Amino acid sequence: MHSTGRSTTDSKFNMDYSSAQIGAWVGTLFWPFCRIAALMSVSPILGMKLIPARIRVVLAIMITMVVAPLIPSVPQVDVLSPDGILIIIQQVLIGLSMGFVLQMVFGVFTLGGQVIAMSMALGFASMNDPISGISVPTVSQLFTILVTLTFLAFNGHLIAIEVIADSFRTLPIGTTGLALSSIHDLISWASYMFIGAVLISLPAIASMLVINLGFGIMTRSAPQLNIFVVGFPVIITMGFVVIVLTLPSISAHLTSMTDSGFELMRSLARGG
Repeated sequence: MHSTGRSTTDSKFNMDYSSAQIGAWVGTLFWPFCRIAALMSVSPILGMKLIPARIRVVLAIMITMVVAPLIPSVPQVDVLSPDGILIIIQQVLIGLSMGFVLQMVFGVFTLGGQVIAMSMALGFASMNDPISGISVPTVSQLFTILVTLTFLAFNGHLIAIEVIADSFRTLPIGTTGLALSSIHDLISWASYMFIGAVLISLPAIASMLVINLGFGIMTRSAPQLNIFVVGFPVIITMGFVVIVLTLPSISAHLTSMTDSGFELMRSLARGG
């Protein structure tokens, strides 16, 4: 009888120890998964509407399994406790903030393409963008395809994974997350999206302005000339010529914007 009681106590002790161990293991994987999955859900390439959610979840789990052994120890907190839910919210916010930075980098070229399309009278020619899920001009879609291929060629997706992995060391998992200064820097950096779009579209804007001024002079000197019949084909043709001439500078703009974006992501992970 005494032996049976001792075995029951040992079994109960082992069961309690296993429950605590399982809880710690779940927290070690689940909280990094929240940050990584939040990043991938809004990232420009993996967050596309064309990629099913199941594939994104599987990729997030695979990356988490690789990153989890490399991160510092996580708090021993129950996942469903108030502190655990607060940690989940913080990790999701961190991942969304980093993914939003990459979205703004790609948004520079989408916005620049929209400005160019409006200046060359192609604003009405639009199609659905698989990355953003909205209707954008065809020029913006052209820039998006080129930027996506260039980003993959530069291994930008691998750098993004490296940055999110390093963020667990500089901004460990805990109840504290992004600082107010980091959020302010994130909002302020949105202005660079408009600056970059203007730099990309500036050659086309200047060229179209010169062409429109020339048509204005022609209209004053020859009022009988139908400017709408002659002007639209010339503007569209010259617009494509300017796009072809400025395409080599796309990679330089992308490199500059991605470097700034990754630096901002590292700054967010450092807490400002």
